[in-house]
Amino acid sequence: MLRFIANRMFAMVIMTLVLSFVCFFIIQLPPGDVMTAYAAQLAAAGDSSSADTIARMRAAYGLDEPFLTQYFIWLKSLLSGNLGYSFTLQRPVSEIVSSRIGISLAVELLAIVVLWGIAIPVGIYSAVRRYSVGDMFATVFGFIGIAVPNFLLALLIMYIIYLYTGTAVDGLFSAEYVQARWSLAKLWDFFTHVWIPVIVIATGGAAQIIRILRANLLDELNKPYVVTARAKGMSERRLIMRYPVRVAMIPLVATVGWVLPTVISSSIVTAIVLNLPTLSPILLRSLLTQDMYLAGALILFMGLLTLIGTLVSDLLLAWIDPRIRTGMTDG
Repeated sequence: MLRFIANRMFAMVIMTLVLSFVCFFIIQLPPGDVMTAYAAQLAAAGDSSSADTIARMRAAYGLDEPFLTQYFIWLKSLLSGNLGYSFTLQRPVSEIVSSRIGISLAVELLAIVVLWGIAIPVGIYSAVRRYSVGDMFATVFGFIGIAVPNFLLALLIMYIIYLYTGTAVDGLFSAEYVQARWSLAKLWDFFTHVWIPVIVIATGGAAQIIRILRANLLDELNKPYVVTARAKGMSERRLIMRYPVRVAMIPLVATVGWVLPTVISSSIVTAIVLNLPTLSPILLRSLLTQDMYLAGALILFMGLLTLIGTLVSDLLLAWIDPRIRTGMTDG
């Protein structure tokens, strides 16, 4: 097992280097760059020296160098802990990311906990109690959750809360706590606001997982090994949780690697609608303005989350399925 983890960690290092190149290539694909938009702003403001200013800035940041030279400059900066400079926000990228990464991860991790916490028991119940009232309710919830866009659900919740309380709900803090230091009062205020984006973000994913888990579990419940275990007198609850549920969870656990990046990327519109101080709106803005260093750092961060999640997924699969553990031991 330790050898397997070491091999996976080495592969992650190689994949991170490849990922950094792909990220830099993607953000360089659109024609022009952030300086093109900046030059247009200077020209619109009547700055006659805009061409000279842009030329100096291109030379200062290496934007006039060939693609590979720019990439290696960026990679060298990343390895030294320098994420670059955001041209649009006029701040170091590391400062921007550090100011929002904690809140972003808190919201997304809470959404994932709620997502799996709802989907797994509901999916199991829906399969075991097939065609019951609870199963029908879960089916309706699944179809609605898949069909309703996140931003529409966010607007609906905001409208209902405003209709009954007269209070506009947005952001993650009340006005008096936005700039305040962290305290128990601010933490409580955070939890009174965060449930809205958590529910909005988790609903669509939970609906999909419920449907997938229900279908997988229904396939397992009537297989011979389940019938044999039931005939030997094993209790129904222990039987279901020990064998068919573990097998039905394998396809879902295999997707853990992309759950967090998908949640982050799918929450962009939700974050904009709810005015959340997370990284998602900044990622969208950096892509629209071609803020290459900021966009590259955020895309690379999401890629790293995918690699880490894939490692966690492999370890969970080895724990759930003994056949995977045996295969790794033999290798």
